[in-house]
Amino acid sequence: MISSLAACQTAPKVQSGFLSSYDGLTERSDTIRASVRERRDDAAAEAIDQLFIEPSVLQPGAADGLSDAETALVLAEADRQICYELSERFTVLSEQDSSAARVRTAVTGVRPTGQAASAASAVAGFFIPGPIGVRAPGSTGGLAVESELITTDGRQAAALVWARNANVIGTDSPSLSRVGDALQLAEPMGDAVGDAFAPRDRKPRKIADPDPCRRFGARVQPAGFLAGMATGLYLPELSGAGARPGELTEPPEHSPLTDP
Repeated sequence: MISSLAACQTAPKVQSGFLSSYDGLTERSDTIRASVRERRDDAAAEAIDQLFIEPSVLQPGAADGLSDAETALVLAEADRQICYELSERFTVLSEQDSSAARVRTAVTGVRPTGQAASAASAVAGFFIPGPIGVRAPGSTGGLAVESELITTDGRQAAALVWARNANVIGTDSPSLSRVGDALQLAEPMGDAVGDAFAPRDRKPRKIADPDPCRRFGARVQPAGFLAGMATGLYLPELSGAGARPGELTEPPEHSPLTDP
């Protein structure tokens, strides 16, 4: 029953026209929750060591009804998660360099999280705790992204078309933010980008020092984890989503962690 509900949550295929080419994209059959189409030129990807991550852009009409601040959070979190994953496989540069490859990404769809239903889900989860949460129907949001790896001579070395909705049953936490689900889904999206762009036999690398992804925010935000445990809600303001270096490392003055 749970697997069938999860399958119903799989996001639809999306093709926005952002990628330089959609030729050769193959749909993955080993994913349940997400819709994934990808391609990689192994020889071209193998030759790439350094890359620069261009800021993500929002495709027209992808986030109708959301504020500029909300969409900015989603774009920043997409950059953050993509950088985390690619930095374990490539040398990520902090500035664009003509001798390095580049990563282009567009957020092509943001499905808002239902705030009222999410609050009800959090209350229910408080009284019926467990590792698997149950979300109220109509409360789940979603995220769709297209990304590509471009060589120094302008060829597409790899590409990914990814989309997923949060599950009614699963580990996607409810949120009072309309982009709460989209922000949470940025993490598996980043994982998918790393898997799609890096050659299969490339070994994971240690995080460089200084961390090239620090400009996108801290990798670990303990305050957000603790707040989620206390409230049953995903709190982007404490999770580090969209944060810049030095921001949101401590709970705000008024939060579920500090209020008596």
